[in-house]
Amino acid sequence: MAFSARFLSLSLGLFLGAISLPDLFHKSKEQFQLGAYADALKTLETLDAESQKPGVERDRAALLPGLLFYRGASLAALGRAEEARQVFEQFLTFAPNTRLDPSRFPHLVIAAFESARKSVEPGREDRSGEAVLSAAYAAFPVPEAEETQTPGADWAEGPVRFLLASEERRQFATLPDTVSRSAYIANFWRSRDTTPETPENEFRREFAKRVAFADARFTQDEVRGSLTDRGMVFLLLGPPSYSGRKPVRTGDDIADASGLSRYGRAQVTQAEKSGGSGTDRMARIDKVSGPGTKVQDAASNWVEIWHYLRRDLPPAIPYQELDLEFVTKVGYGKNVLQRDEKPLAALERARAALTRR
Repeated sequence: MAFSARFLSLSLGLFLGAISLPDLFHKSKEQFQLGAYADALKTLETLDAESQKPGVERDRAALLPGLLFYRGASLAALGRAEEARQVFEQFLTFAPNTRLDPSRFPHLVIAAFESARKSVEPGREDRSGEAVLSAAYAAFPVPEAEETQTPGADWAEGPVRFLLASEERRQFATLPDTVSRSAYIANFWRSRDTTPETPENEFRREFAKRVAFADARFTQDEVRGSLTDRGMVFLLLGPPSYSGRKPVRTGDDIADASGLSRYGRAQVTQAEKSGGSGTDRMARIDKVSGPGTKVQDAASNWVEIWHYLRRDLPPAIPYQELDLEFVTKVGYGKNVLQRDEKPLAALERARAALTRR
């Protein structure tokens, strides 16, 4: 019996070694589509365990949204609705605009997914259960160490820019070669090591994890996630206690009602310039300011709010609570941090505290 158990364990190890993470993921999808929900869940558990091993951090980051979705779907199909809802909430932090086709998924899956979506959708005022972002970060794997990578001259323009003091930035810019840059970077991280008596630099490890998570979650168009406004806040403050969205409506605008226009002010000004007949001019103006030129739906305009409680704020920040707002609006930008006095003061305190280490 002992021999049989060892043989089975060895066979399983060889089996897993021959199957890639994408293969496991596709296998779980096929099992789900065939209605073998329990088998799909077991395969996903294996995928989860295998993807947390060292050296496959990037593969896990790429597979994590799909892993979460099919885990939630399998749990829902098995009647484990509450567990499914919690997993779907984590999935929606990666793909908040996802909608399911009722013709492709069992009713139990649709019900659990809709329950999760309603708890995180734009416009929800109750924040009590919206700690999804911090939960996703807690489950996020620590990326592979970068100590062996050759630093480029653009190192100071990357995510570390949010930690660099102006004098440090100036010093790095004067370094002539890779050797001197490598020595400078090593000393930079060593000076910020919170526990120098241990082999690992915990500060650098945490910063690398925040960068990897921000890149996976907040990338916008061609801008890597850690360099966006949300990325900057995440690197300096960490995950919020909870977060949510609400739609931008005329009347509670961030700037003015014209900000909801599909056309920018320059286009409106150009249309108003004289030229051509009066009829032509009126037609141009109507095209950029008449009916149909305003965007009112929450899918196009929203405010994402990150709320921090005292327990989740860095010690250098004196506030008991802190709200930061990121506005997405046609003609305005995507997830633009509202640079009010309190948030800016908090970010500067956090940056200064990290710089002085």
